[in-house]
Amino acid sequence: MSNEALIKRFTEYLSLERGYSHNTVLAYQNDVTKLAIYIKKDLLILSADELKKYLLTVNHLSSKTLAHKISVFNAFYEYYLKAEKISHNPADGLTRPKLASTLPTILTLEEVSDLLDIKVDNPFDARNKAILELLYSSGLRISELTTLELSNLDLDDSLVRVMGKGSKERIVPLGDYATLALANYITNYRSTLNKKRSSYIFLNNRGGTISRQFIFKTIKEIAQKKGIKKNISPHTLRHTFATHLLKNGADLRIIQELLGHENLSTTQIYTHLSNESLHQDYDEYAPR
Repeated sequence: MSNEALIKRFTEYLSLERGYSHNTVLAYQNDVTKLAIYIKKDLLILSADELKKYLLTVNHLSSKTLAHKISVFNAFYEYYLKAEKISHNPADGLTRPKLASTLPTILTLEEVSDLLDIKVDNPFDARNKAILELLYSSGLRISELTTLELSNLDLDDSLVRVMGKGSKERIVPLGDYATLALANYITNYRSTLNKKRSSYIFLNNRGGTISRQFIFKTIKEIAQKKGIKKNISPHTLRHTFATHLLKNGADLRIIQELLGHENLSTTQIYTHLSNESLHQDYDEYAPR
C-alpha cells in the first residue's frame, strides 16, 4: 500500500470512526504527509531512530506544535499496530516537550458589555451582534457556531442544539440578550443576506457560510474600536463564559456539559482562572 493510501485510510478512520472535525483531520493528514515526504519510503517500515531524526529537523517549531506532531504520529502508528500491519509503534516512547502552563485570556464584565454594545443599523451589524451574544451566552466553539443551521435553534425555549467534537450532540440554553439578538437578526435581516437559500444561520455578504477567519477578524476589529487592549478571539468569549459561570456559583460539571468537554480535567482550568480573579478582587477591594 502506498503512503498516500495509508494516510487516506488513517484520515478516514479519524473522520468516520473517531468523529474528528474536518479541520482536525486535515491537520493530522498534513503532519503525516510531511513525514512521508521527508523519509521518501514506506511509512510502515519507519524506525524509531528515523522518526527522531525527522523531529530534529523541525525542532525550531514551538513546543506545542512539536507535542502535537508527536501525538499525531503516535495515533497513526497505533492505528496500524492495532490493524496488525506493523509489529511495533516507532513513536512509542517519544518524549513530548513540556508545555508552559498559560491561562487563557478572559474579559471582565465591563469589557463584555462594551464588546456586545453594537448599534444595529444593517444586516451585518445584526449578524455580528448575534454572533457575539451567542458566543458569550453559550460558550460555543467557533467551528460549532459556523455550522449552526436554523433547525438547531429553538428561540421559543431559548435553546440551541450543538453538534460538538466526536459528533456528540448537546443542548445549550441561551440567555435573554442572545435570544433577542438572534431573533432580531433572523426575523429582520437574515433574508437580505440569504441569496442562496442557505439553511445556515450566519451568512456572509455573498450568501455563503461565514468563515472562521472572518469571525476572528470581526471580533478583533470590534474590540479595537471599543478600546479593549487584550488580544481576543472567539475562544476568549468561550473562556469568559465558563469563568463567569464558575465565579457566579455554577457547578463545574454543569460547565463541563455546556462546553462539551469529554473530561472534567479540561474544564478544571477555569477553577484556576476563577481563583486568580478572586485574588485580584481581594487585592483591589480588601480594606487592609
